[in-house]
Parts: sequence; C-alpha cells; structure tokens
Amino acid sequence: MSILVTGAAGFIGSHVTEALLEQGHEVVGLDNFDRFYARDVKERNLQVARSHDGFRLIEADIAEEGALDGIPDTVDSIIHLAALAGVRPSIAEPERYWRVNVMGTSALVSLAKQRGIGTFAFASSSSVYGNNEKVPFAEGDRVDHPISPYAATKKSGELLCHTASHLDGLTTLCLRFFTVYGPRQRPDLAIHKFARLIRDGREIPMFGDGSSSRDYTYISDTVDGVLKGFEWARENEGAYEVVNLGESETITLSEMIRVIGETLGIEPDIRQLPMQPGDVDRTYADISKARSLFGYDPQVDFGEGIRRFIEWIRASGPEG
Repeated sequence: MSILVTGAAGFIGSHVTEALLEQGHEVVGLDNFDRFYARDVKERNLQVARSHDGFRLIEADIAEEGALDGIPDTVDSIIHLAALAGVRPSIAEPERYWRVNVMGTSALVSLAKQRGIGTFAFASSSSVYGNNEKVPFAEGDRVDHPISPYAATKKSGELLCHTASHLDGLTTLCLRFFTVYGPRQRPDLAIHKFARLIRDGREIPMFGDGSSSRDYTYISDTVDGVLKGFEWARENEGAYEVVNLGESETITLSEMIRVIGETLGIEPDIRQLPMQPGDVDRTYADISKARSLFGYDPQVDFGEGIRRFIEWIRASGPEG
C-alpha cells in the first residue's frame, strides 16, 4: 500500500509512520513543521523514517490552497493525524484552529473523493466528550457540548468524515485518542513537561487540587490501535465508525506527579494554581468497541509507561 500520513513529523505521526514502514508499506509523510514547537524536535522524530527507501516527505500546510496537489497518484489510503493541538492555545486562537483542523480536514476528504482513495482514518480526541458525567466514555455518548475550540474542531472533523462516508462511500474510521504519552511526546504536554521540570529541580505548576484525572495511553498501544483499526477499515468497504483508543484506566494529576517523581528519584516541588478554562475534569475510555471490532488490547500500564518514558528522557540528555 501507499499511505499518506499527515502530521508525519509529530509525536504520534512519526511512530505510526515507522510502524507502517516496518510492515513494508510505502509512506508519503506530510507535515508543515508548525511553530507550535521547535522544528529540530520534529526533524529528530523523522530520523528513522528518512532511512527507509519507502518514505517520502512533503512539506506543506493542509489548509493552504493547492498544498495537496503534490500528493502522488499512487496514494490509496490516508491516515490523517495532522492538527493544531492543545486545548488552551485553541482558546487564544480559535480561528487558526478552525482553519487547520476543520478546513484542512475538509481538503483531505475532498482529495480522497477526487482521487478515488478508499480508506480514511481520522485522529479525533477524547476532548469531544467534554465534561461527560457518565464514565467510562463510550462512543454512543452524546458529544454535543465541547468546552474548547479544539474539541469543537475535532467533533467537526468526525462530522466531515460521516458526510463523506454517506455521500461518497468513503470508508472512514475516527479514532478518539486519550492522552497519549511516551518517547517523543510533545514538550508542552504535562508528563513531558513535568518530567523535565522535576529532573532539573524546578517547580511544577499543578492546575487545580490534583484530583482531575486522565486516561493516559502509552504510545505503543495507540500505534497498535491505529494500525489494527486501519486494517479493519480497509477490509470493511463503505464503513463509518468512531472508536475510542485509550488504556481504560484513570490516573489523577497528583498520582501522575508522584509516579514521575518516584521514577526519577526526586521529590517534586509543586505550586498549586487555579484550574484552566477548557480543561475537562476527567477522561476515561470504554474500549470495548475497539476490542470487538479489531482486537485492540493495550498492554502497557501507567507505571511501566512512565519507566520507559523516563529512560528516554535520560537518554535524550538536555534535549529530552
């Protein structure tokens, strides 16, 4: 297969790209090296992929007119991971998030229609559930009340996928990721940020009283879910599904900080701050649908995942 992976230089995208290349697929990676974090970080993410003959990188912005014209005609599937990420930044720049996350997704869906591309996997987010009172979060729950522009753009992407499936027969799979962490995690995200701060003996900003909780999902489990889901979609022509990819285990903010500190062997210096607008109280994935559809079975518990992540931080030196 020749697969277009958008956001290929990012955290999840680079791991998915490597896994596809290892399976023998050709991968066209697309990334615009957005300023959200340093370009050299993303360049390091691509080091392994660039060593494969089956990899080609296109630097382009999915929301720019004509940016997708250079996609090779050989591409027969799309895994769309590119997006402006982050709940808090989306509150400051909602129009920019709409442009990239919604208009960019629309452009890719249109490309699939024009080229006769049959399979489209879309990276959605657990943020679409908002402050859902029912736990664990299931795909059939209502997601009509997003509490950030970022969440609204992800729900919009799911609706674009559904429309394309209904009107054009595009096989679409929307994957709702739950707080993915591990080597190469974005430096602004809590686990990476806190690990570096604790390592360097600096103060940690803890928003809220520490009781908020997340369903942290290790990167290898997320990649396994993406690949299994993608294969399922290719075998189920015309399908449209929304599927959770989480660990189905919740960890409080206080517990997360404690485990990182214990793994590093350093007592965290915590500064408590007010909760931030747009942050949800908890996320918790019901993964029974993913198990049933394509055998998704996460293997890495939180303690082991943090141990592996800290190993990577230490091996990365000051850049980690």
